[in-house]
Amino acid sequence: MTVSSDVKTCVASLKSAQASLEQFALATENQDAKNIYTNAAESTQQVLQQLEGRVQQLENEEPQYKGF
Repeated sequence: MTVSSDVKTCVASLKSAQASLEQFALATENQDAKNIYTNAAESTQQVLQQLEGRVQQLENEEPQYKGF
């Protein structure tokens, strides 16, 4: 596997985790748990933004990996 495919796999996994956290926040009625899930989802979004920037950088450096 290339670094590019590893980073893209990580991005996909984080998006899944973020979606799960958002679902947990919606499903619970416990306000403390809801806040924890929401904060974790927001933190995950920040990491995703950074990783997606890295994907763009990798694709610019190695155009043959674009779209994989």
